[in-house]
Amino acid sequence: GGQENPQLDELFAALKSAPSEQAAAPLEARIWALWTDSGADDIDRLMAHGITAMGVGDFATANAAFTAIIEKAPGFAEGWNKRATVYYLMGAFDRSISDVDKTLALEPRHFGALSGLGMIHLQQDDETGALEAFERALAIHPNIAGATSHIRALREKLKGRAI
Repeated sequence: GGQENPQLDELFAALKSAPSEQAAAPLEARIWALWTDSGADDIDRLMAHGITAMGVGDFATANAAFTAIIEKAPGFAEGWNKRATVYYLMGAFDRSISDVDKTLALEPRHFGALSGLGMIHLQQDDETGALEAFERALAIHPNIAGATSHIRALREKLKGRAI
C-alpha cells in the first residue's frame, strides 16, 4: 500500500522542517498522492469513485466504496481514513473515531486523520481531546492548515483549567 512508500520518510522530514505553508504545500500534496495510491487498479478505481461521491455529498455511495476498499485491503490506511471522513460528514462521530484509530495504527504520521480527530472532538465539546489531536498533527506537520488557529483558541479556553 501507499503508506509503505520509502519516499514518505524523506517527505515527512522535509515537511517537519518546511519554513512556511507555501513550502509545505507541495510536500503535503505528494504525501497525499502516495497515501491515496494503493498500487492496485481495482482499489484505486474504488478510491476515485468514493472521493467523487463524497465531493457531491453522496455519502451512501462514498461509504460503500470505502467499505469495499477496507474489505479488499484492510492494511491500506487511506481506505480507513476516507471512511472516517465520510462518517464525520454524516455526523457518525463514534464510527469516525474508530476508523481514525485504524488509520493511525497503520500510518501513525497521518496528520489528516489527526486533524479530523481534532474536529470530531470539537463537535463533541471535548476541548482537551481536540487540543491533543491538533497538537499531534502539528508535531508531524508544523504548517498544517487550520490546526494552529484551533490550538490557539483551545489553549486560551483551557487556560486556568486543570488539563
